[in-house]
Amino acid sequence: MTQRSKAIVLLSGGLDSMVCAGLAREAGHDVHALTIDYHQRHRIELDAAKRIAETVGVADHVVLPLDLSVFGGSALTDDIDVPKDGVGEDIPVTYVPARNTVFLSLCLAFAEARGARDIYIGVNSLDYSGYPDCRPQFISAFQQLATLATKAGDEGETFRINAPLQEMTKADIALEAQRLGLDAGMSWSCYDPAPGGLHCGTCDSCRLRRAGYEQAGIPDPTRYAAAP
Repeated sequence: MTQRSKAIVLLSGGLDSMVCAGLAREAGHDVHALTIDYHQRHRIELDAAKRIAETVGVADHVVLPLDLSVFGGSALTDDIDVPKDGVGEDIPVTYVPARNTVFLSLCLAFAEARGARDIYIGVNSLDYSGYPDCRPQFISAFQQLATLATKAGDEGETFRINAPLQEMTKADIALEAQRLGLDAGMSWSCYDPAPGGLHCGTCDSCRLRRAGYEQAGIPDPTRYAAAP
């Protein structure tokens, strides 16, 4: 019997990471999920990550505590208001300093320890909030780093940083979740959760999610506290 390859999926609990987990499973990988509890204010996404991991049927799911609120510098980890006036041109205050660099480094360590050579991350360069660590150049540079920084790379192994949603719109991603048979209602996108387990409806992430479903022309399973 052929042994299935292993893949590490950075599973935040959001729609994008849920679709990445489904795509990794569809590609035939044994999925090992890594969720970072970075003391984000939208901690409800940790519960979403657990639900998604169970539904996808991951081989294991590591929830790693890493309190980035000690550093601060972001509306997601600090006592800073989450903007509600729409996506602008500047990098927003919801950017967490070097988050994807830190998270991919942890995924790389997890991959090397598990013997995995594929890492999946749900970054997107089209429908995103202007974060520099979501760009294709960043993913390409980190893949080169992965070879230089590891024992496996030094021995001739190659790590693949898979960003399958990189060129998708949020509408494309919503449709992909539907195609994969994943219940998007399990996922969590909101930066500023409203009481009762509702998405606020007005933060950047809620606006992008809602617009994506409208453009896709399919029902949005998300419960919002307010319309943007």
